[in-house]
Amino acid sequence: MLGSLTAGITGLKANATAMTVVGDNISNVNTTAFKSNRSSFANILSQSLLGASSGNNIGNGVEFWGTTPSWSQGSIENTTNPTDMAINGKGFFMVEDSTGATFYTRAGEFTFDRFGILRNPDALALQGYEVLSTNPDGSLSLGTISDISAPGDTISQPTASSGFSVSINLDAQAQVNDIYNSSITVYDSLGNSVPVAFQFEKVAPTVAPTPPDTALTEWDVTASIPASAGSGAAVSVGQVRFNQDGNLVYPAANPNLNLTLTNGAASPQSIAWNLYDASGTNIGDLTGFSAPSNTTFANQDGYPFGSLRTVSIDEDGVVWGSFTNGQQDPMYVVSLADFTSYYGLTKMGNNLYASSRQSGQALPGTPGSGGLGFVSPSAVEMSNVDLAAEFVKMITTQRAFQANSRVITTSDEVLTELINMKR
Repeated sequence: MLGSLTAGITGLKANATAMTVVGDNISNVNTTAFKSNRSSFANILSQSLLGASSGNNIGNGVEFWGTTPSWSQGSIENTTNPTDMAINGKGFFMVEDSTGATFYTRAGEFTFDRFGILRNPDALALQGYEVLSTNPDGSLSLGTISDISAPGDTISQPTASSGFSVSINLDAQAQVNDIYNSSITVYDSLGNSVPVAFQFEKVAPTVAPTPPDTALTEWDVTASIPASAGSGAAVSVGQVRFNQDGNLVYPAANPNLNLTLTNGAASPQSIAWNLYDASGTNIGDLTGFSAPSNTTFANQDGYPFGSLRTVSIDEDGVVWGSFTNGQQDPMYVVSLADFTSYYGLTKMGNNLYASSRQSGQALPGTPGSGGLGFVSPSAVEMSNVDLAAEFVKMITTQRAFQANSRVITTSDEVLTELINMKR
């Protein structure tokens, strides 16, 4: 009888602990990126009545064996904060406290502090790879992992214009000495905007067409800049010529716009007029069709000084800075960490985990690399708690607790009967 009492007590303790696990799951149903736990039980070492080789063993009850987290991904919920992130797939965000200790989390609620460092609600700094440069193929050269920082005084350095494109049609029916004016704004090495005025004047052809019966139209082209910027501008070719189909035949290569600047910027400044692509094919931006002369498009690759305006994050975890000069520059790439065993991670509270010998060392990388997931910007991962399943567990745990209490009361009644037999 005493054994049944003991077994009943172990059942009460184990199921009471299991109810705590259920309660913990339900209480965290709205906790960002929370992972629910499942209770496990184990029987207590049995006692043998007929020797070790006998199968006639009586158990001594049950013990709470531990919890097993469910690492299934929670649903993704959109937010209005551009620096919120959810990991769509494997991996953890890396965050660092003031002592330099690194922790790992799936909770992606981040905001910039007054120093421009991206932090979670507990003021732990999000870690990322600093972008050193952008390669010609569009890939990024990355530095070491550090705090993601975008202070308000971040600037975008000015870049001098090195090439421009302008789509112009010069009317083939224009009369000799007719003039068409157009303009484009370029930037010098200091980021000053320099307006360049182009003048096209229809002239009689100065060269014989080839073959002789082919029509040819010709325009003189000149350029000028304000005296406040420099002493002059010149196009490296003095004429542009079109064949009878209105296609450009001269110049046969990209000419240059040469600026002589006196405003303190680097001078002279040579800017390529992009009329042909890299293979030497006419891209059709300058034409001589029978239509009114007009300009439909102008573009150049320079830009002025700019200050940081907004920050955004894309699915590849790239932190982009948008500047007042219209530029968007990659600043960091969010670093994610993977582990050999998620089940070996140590819970630290506040949605944080720490690595352990059982989890293995953290394996950092960029989103989408090495099996890591991608980033869903302006979103957070919700808890993966299934309320319906938890209520079922609550009912079965409650019934198990009640049944064990019946074992105790029944054993007590049997003991009472035994005591009464002596009377």
